[in-house]
Amino acid sequence: MENPNADTEWNDILRSKGILPPKEKGITEDAVVQIVDDVINQRVVSEGEGVSSKPIEDMTLDELEELEDDADERILLEYRQKRLAEMTAVQRRAVFGSVIEISGVDYVDQVNKAGDGVWVVLHLYKPGIPLCTLVNQHMVNLAARFPATKFLKSVSTTCIPNYPDKNLPTIFVYFEDDLKGQMIGPFEFGGMKISLEELEWKLSEIGAVKTDIEENPWKKREIADVMKMTVRGNYKDPDDSDEDDD
Repeated sequence: MENPNADTEWNDILRSKGILPPKEKGITEDAVVQIVDDVINQRVVSEGEGVSSKPIEDMTLDELEELEDDADERILLEYRQKRLAEMTAVQRRAVFGSVIEISGVDYVDQVNKAGDGVWVVLHLYKPGIPLCTLVNQHMVNLAARFPATKFLKSVSTTCIPNYPDKNLPTIFVYFEDDLKGQMIGPFEFGGMKISLEELEWKLSEIGAVKTDIEENPWKKREIADVMKMTVRGNYKDPDDSDEDDD
């Protein structure tokens, strides 16, 4: 049969009935072709000799209208089923949404056995350390924004005995029991200047979240720092050498 996406009278009828929806609604061109073919085949099988398998262009208006109704019902049904599957998949992934406090005894179940396809972000912290407090605040916001990612926090020495305070804050990122990335110590976080966007970007680079931030916020910070140093007269181009001074 002819391509239903070509400019024909039959396609005009299909479009007027909404049988050829936009691609973003999930109905592809190939799907429409297959559905119309299936409808014709089903009618031929179910009605026997009463219906001819003649080409669409040779059908009467009554036959076309009947075919439209059958095809329309099939398309709507397939679309509903596809949307239901998509919504179910999203709901299954969005099972977290908050930061969970764990201890060392919870580590295996919460991290190593987190499940297939689950990203885990674990923050080791200690109360009373301002940068740890700031990172925990960012974690709360990120957990709510990315509910498919599992965000955990644990007092460092409770999770890992004798873990040094100089390494705090620490973030470990796991995927299916595999360590994919880490941030250890104040320098990795950029100190108390670290913003929510900067932490989100770092985690997105590792793969734990899918950010919609288009420009690296860390570069913005570097540019701002250089400008401040330039204004203060403390900035020196790294390309300059002592020979230039001579």
